[in-house]
Amino acid sequence: MAKVLEGLYYSESHEYVRVEGNFGYIGITDYAQHALGNVVYVDMPEVDDEVTAGEEFGAVESVKAASDLNSPVSGTVVEINEALDDTPELLNQDAFANWIIKVELTDMSELDSLMGATEYEAFCK
Repeated sequence: MAKVLEGLYYSESHEYVRVEGNFGYIGITDYAQHALGNVVYVDMPEVDDEVTAGEEFGAVESVKAASDLNSPVSGTVVEINEALDDTPELLNQDAFANWIIKVELTDMSELDSLMGATEYEAFCK
């Protein structure tokens, strides 16, 4: 069973958001990194790019597949996790500790349409 953390918001496309104030840290879930296998590349947007809930913002490539990243929330990218440029396998080591982008959230109500930990665990079964 993949690890699921309490206090995060989850999308059906297996991204999570950790909210701190007006900012959201977006990454892929433990379930997603298990499904992908060894991650070899992460395609990320640029700082100041806009992301829209439900729309693609990048991709994760593994030795066996490539998977689009869909933003669970809308906002402006304020930071990307540059460590993933050199060591994309950090997502396999700890998907929750290694977020992909940090966004300034523009619509907090979007969080209401995402799943909590219990719902996400049930969704993954």
